[in-house]
Amino acid sequence: MDIVFNINKLGLEGLGATLISLVRNCSDSSQLKLHFLCASLDLSDKNNIESLLQKELFSGEIYFIDFDPVKIFGHLKSLHGDYTNYGRLLIPGIIKNDSALYLDSDLIILIDILLLNNYDFRNEVIAATFGCKIQYSLDHSFFEKRLNWNSDMGYFNSGVLLFNLRKWRETAMDDKWKKLADKFPDELTSHDQTLLNAICEGSFAHLDPAFNKLWEPGSLVPANINLSILHFSGSPKPWDLFGRFVHKGYLTWHAHNSVEWSSKYSKMSGLKLNRSWKIKKSIFRHLMRKIKNVKVPIF
Repeated sequence: MDIVFNINKLGLEGLGATLISLVRNCSDSSQLKLHFLCASLDLSDKNNIESLLQKELFSGEIYFIDFDPVKIFGHLKSLHGDYTNYGRLLIPGIIKNDSALYLDSDLIILIDILLLNNYDFRNEVIAATFGCKIQYSLDHSFFEKRLNWNSDMGYFNSGVLLFNLRKWRETAMDDKWKKLADKFPDELTSHDQTLLNAICEGSFAHLDPAFNKLWEPGSLVPANINLSILHFSGSPKPWDLFGRFVHKGYLTWHAHNSVEWSSKYSKMSGLKLNRSWKIKKSIFRHLMRKIKNVKVPIF
């Protein structure tokens, strides 16, 4: 089973717990091929990933593929100045097998990932959990006004995606997303997620909701988290500045992280401070909500 991660330096802090939970809950890790699309990772980062997997007794295969997101996607709308997230669009050109699973680096995987092996795509290009109708998506205006979609069409989050690579190639999906990206480079509100939904036109195989349970900052623990994939969507993440105070998933993430990994990637850095500045509005908003909900004892 081919599994692909799309990683830059900032993604490494969350990746540790994702990999640990993936391996510990997999019934046979020898069946896994882990591919890491690396944006500006150095040799020490790759060695740390290999060392972590070795300590978790991972017995599958590991591959690292370097790419330059700015060179390939720099003409598109960025996410806080970063283009790494578009990297998952490269998966069909990298993985030569008929299918591949994409996983974000902000997940806790509490289910045997091999349950998705030999998945029946029902002739769809992508399988994903149903997120909402287009009218409730962040980029609804793009779909409704620019692509003239019906507001009732389906929409998915791109944090967990199963690619039908054979169908993707047969239907020339690479050409389709590239044409859309060239036509609307500044209107991709949700970046690669906008493009992936656009090329599917509301038609995709529906994974069980357990495979992508969104856990946003400030939200309570999602229902039935056992045997599921928890996805720390939005900002701040549990490991971001002030994340431990505003994200109720902090203890869950911390329990699946390793002390050694944390010592390498949880330290304050220029990159982390820069991210904190870019998401400062979200941090402040959730801190204010937290403060307002604090009960003051009466003496």
